[in-house]
Amino acid sequence: MSAFRHRSGRRKQWRRASLRGTALAAVALLTACTGTAATGSATAGPGAKAGPGPAGADVAHHGRRAKAAAPVDRSPRDVGKQARAMLPAPTGPYAVGTTSLQLTDHSRQDPWQPESGARELMVSFWYPAVRGASHAARVSYMEPLAGAHFGSKRGAASFNYKLPAGRTDWSATGTQARQNAPVVRGGGRLPVVLYSPGVGDPRTWNTGLVEDLASRGYVVVTVDHTYEASEVQFPGNRLAESVLPGLMKPGVDIGAVQRKTMTARVADTRFVLDALPGLRHRAGLPTGLAGMMDLGRIGMVGHSAGGFTAAQTMHDDPRIKAGANLDGTMDFGGPDGRGHRLSSVARDGVDRPFLLMGTAAADSGDYHHQPSWDAFWTNSRGWHADVTLKNSEHGSYTDAAALLPQLARQGAAPEAAVRADIGTVRPQRAVAATRAYVASFFDRWLRGHDDHLLDGPSPRFPEMTYAQ
Repeated sequence: MSAFRHRSGRRKQWRRASLRGTALAAVALLTACTGTAATGSATAGPGAKAGPGPAGADVAHHGRRAKAAAPVDRSPRDVGKQARAMLPAPTGPYAVGTTSLQLTDHSRQDPWQPESGARELMVSFWYPAVRGASHAARVSYMEPLAGAHFGSKRGAASFNYKLPAGRTDWSATGTQARQNAPVVRGGGRLPVVLYSPGVGDPRTWNTGLVEDLASRGYVVVTVDHTYEASEVQFPGNRLAESVLPGLMKPGVDIGAVQRKTMTARVADTRFVLDALPGLRHRAGLPTGLAGMMDLGRIGMVGHSAGGFTAAQTMHDDPRIKAGANLDGTMDFGGPDGRGHRLSSVARDGVDRPFLLMGTAAADSGDYHHQPSWDAFWTNSRGWHADVTLKNSEHGSYTDAAALLPQLARQGAAPEAAVRADIGTVRPQRAVAATRAYVASFFDRWLRGHDDHLLDGPSPRFPEMTYAQ
């Protein structure tokens, strides 16, 4: 059985916070969380087109009921001088389409803002589209308000990735997908993969990987965890900013916040799973999208706390048939954030296929040296593998690998930040390896197509090592 080496996302983020000592940096401490999940129903916000969802539910296509956006820091000298970048082309045979939805879970109040009422989420679908059939422009990496906030002093680009505020136009940064492009027809139903980002990161912060999976014939659903993500833009130009910086005050029980975060994340994910069957009956989605999803073949992948979310959701919910964790530890700290309190998924393991993908940062190690991964490895009964990307850092498995070098060439990303976020691995090789290993894993376990990349060390990717 092969294995990989893991860089602890939480420990890296803890190191950042201890060095910077700011409330914003403390958000990054929360790259690990746990809990149980809840299920519920979905509804439309004002001004949205509502359609039937799961039992007792509605789903809103671009609706919103959040607070108005706060002003975003931007100096006049930055306007018109911002850098922009482009995600690399996907490798599969299909073009990529995308569409977004608002979902509302009436079964629970928002855990971070109870006064706002029911829990509201934004999700995006990425799917195989007919090549050349759509004249729609490629969608931007982020919507304008979200992009401006993401790149501001309060946004994740600054406190998670140490990028200078206001230097990048994230809404002008390009993707490879087209809005509401016609779906590919005639190929039968396709497997579904959910994606969960790290704490503080928006659902867009691995669009390159998501687009690549869609181009290979998957429907990918990306989930924003509202009020935990740096920002979530809902239709109507409403912005929900993270509440986590305000929680990180002297005396706060950091371990309890981490657990609450994971509880909310798993509940969000299970609610999205509940909502998927009802999408077959609603208008407004690209024709055929809901019907092309094979809900008997669902996988999940996430980065950092999102990888923990994938594992914990898989532990709690049998609908997830295969999962992958991109560099996310699976334990909690104590009240002061120190120590390793194992999560239930680390203690119990899982009985279905799971892939661990780690990095080579100084504060990491393979499953032999990382307590939560070691416990998970020992206790898992299903197939599992563990691989490490050499010379990498925590951000190497995200869009940081593709975008930060482009921004650095335009003077919008310090070289030190690029090295801290993605290491010295060649960025193109990091992108290629991440795409290949994640796709190989899901092809093997959701499609029954095995390219044997995960059988052991491969000459195709000498950057990847295996722990045994």
